[in-house]
Amino acid sequence: MNISVNTKMITLLGTPLSQSFAARMQNRAYEAAGLDLFYFYTETDQEHLGEIVNGLRYMHVAGFAVTKPNKVKVLEYLDELHPLCRKMGSCNTVVRTPDHRLIGYNTDGAGFYASITKEGHVQTETSTFFCIGSGGAGRAICSVLAYHGAARIYITDLFEASCRELVHDINTSFAPVAEFVPAGDFSRIAGCDVVINASGIGMGDSIGTTPMPKEYVRPGQLYFDACYNPARTEFLKNAEEKGCRVLNGLGMSLYQGAAQIELWTGQKAPLEIMRQELLAIVSEEKNENTRL
Repeated sequence: MNISVNTKMITLLGTPLSQSFAARMQNRAYEAAGLDLFYFYTETDQEHLGEIVNGLRYMHVAGFAVTKPNKVKVLEYLDELHPLCRKMGSCNTVVRTPDHRLIGYNTDGAGFYASITKEGHVQTETSTFFCIGSGGAGRAICSVLAYHGAARIYITDLFEASCRELVHDINTSFAPVAEFVPAGDFSRIAGCDVVINASGIGMGDSIGTTPMPKEYVRPGQLYFDACYNPARTEFLKNAEEKGCRVLNGLGMSLYQGAAQIELWTGQKAPLEIMRQELLAIVSEEKNENTRL
């Protein structure tokens, strides 16, 4: 890839980012589509987020992406929010306009919904969901489920205030289908069709751990983990052992990444090329882990 003074930059703001496949997938897509863009990582938490965002406002960027733990905090530093992004209260994609304005969007919800319906074959309107995690990813996931008519959504989180706020926002902005569940109470899982891990537990420094005890897993359920590296978290392994269907966040990453490209460029993303690149990365990671 030839980077010149005309190349527009895109960065991902979050931490940790060592497990992310986004840069390689995005840069392969730009190359295939003939786009003069370059995607790179900026590891940051919320302490200096505002300063970084304001700096990007005046740089030669098409926009930037946002991930854990910054998807909610970043809203404070943007000039405008897409209506669905505002209702979700979470942003993972920012477009920079020629006059230095920053507009926030959320493609996580669309990416999750495409994955859960196309790959998980879930009928949202007749399904009950249990979501662990009420941060940026949890907000997008639960909001889009309510938007698409989910029968019921149980939400739990170690941070009770955040969880209660999400339940309130969904019930007032979308539909009265969300219910708060105290941390550690997994009894309602038995009656759910889909169980979601949007907490981030199982990736990064918490690899090998799970947000819920495996004795609550019930055969016949679908288990979804927003994490995709590792490809099989402890959360998904426990579900597989009980004969459940499992789905990691790779499809969500693919579909939301394609939507980001369309927002940043106005062009259709090369979806199949992006899919093949992601699959190649997963294969390489698997081979590397085998050697280790």
